[in-house]
Amino acid sequence: MDYGFKVLPQAELDEVSLGALVHRLDPGTIPFRKASQCTIHVSGGEYNVAANLADCFGLRTAIVTAMVDYPIGELIAERVRAMGVRGIYKRFAHDGVRGPNMATVYSDRGYGVRAPVVFYNRSNEAAALLQPGDFDWKQIFAGGVRWFHSGGIFASLSATTPELIIEGMQAAKAAGAVVSFDLNYREKLWKVSGGSERAQSVLSRIVEHVDVLVGNEEDLQKGLGMPGPEVSGASQLDPAAFLATIERVIERFPNVKVVATTLREVHSSNRHRWSAVAWVNGKSYVAPTCELDVYDRVGGGDGFAAGFFYGILAGEPPEAALRLGWAHGALLTTFPGDTTMATLDEVRALARGGTARIQR
Repeated sequence: MDYGFKVLPQAELDEVSLGALVHRLDPGTIPFRKASQCTIHVSGGEYNVAANLADCFGLRTAIVTAMVDYPIGELIAERVRAMGVRGIYKRFAHDGVRGPNMATVYSDRGYGVRAPVVFYNRSNEAAALLQPGDFDWKQIFAGGVRWFHSGGIFASLSATTPELIIEGMQAAKAAGAVVSFDLNYREKLWKVSGGSERAQSVLSRIVEHVDVLVGNEEDLQKGLGMPGPEVSGASQLDPAAFLATIERVIERFPNVKVVATTLREVHSSNRHRWSAVAWVNGKSYVAPTCELDVYDRVGGGDGFAAGFFYGILAGEPPEAALRLGWAHGALLTTFPGDTTMATLDEVRALARGGTARIQR
């Protein structure tokens, strides 16, 4: 299938992500103001894709990021290794008072009519200090790379992280990689440095280098400034608003060959309807709709992206790649934490229309 770009058949690294590593504190269904204990998950919008591709799909992946030499950094690095991801780090010393730090994300799971609550402590985050020239891209890509991924969360952290993303994308393109970007517009992260106006300026420069773009209609409108229909009154499972915006995206960024997103309608914190849609080189595809019993919704979008990217890397046609992303994203919401615990067999079974019937 012609996606509008070529995928290298093999390389030393199947995928490289550039982004920030964080640790997420999760008190489960207890709100933080009443919590007495937390589980620690290792996460990062860009890292999650690399971790999912390695652990579930068996690909050779790496994360390029900052690492602080203190116990939290050691914990995070150990989890990265456990997921089978190669860590390529610029290291920072921790002075015990001012940092720099590995960022903390706080996120309970909510329950029923009570929505999950997410907030951050990204003060003096090491990843925000990263800048062009910090990594030797020629060395990183010396054995070849098939796919390069980054995202809007990392782009929002400082004035230098977008420049590093562009530098990495240019080096990846020169090495023959497909370049993807997840807009992942987060109002809380952008509002401290100029809000949506700055986000649009920054993200538009990045998307000029992108082959595969991930983002829903809100990401496209707020992150790229794309005009689009009012979506608040429409069903969140209706792909019309998303597809209506794509034409404007492609007019402005003709380099973009694929745009994809999840579609989610939230009935309660634990019950969602789930689908996905993709525009691939002029044609649109829509995944099935399923009812999800959600254990932990965080990371579902990254799970979708990983499955979708895997399908493209594996040479699957667009509809099959979309179903793999849809299936993996759905499965990921049934596990605790931000990264996968699914197997490839489970993903393929659900993508084919499997059920939750017990396996004996």
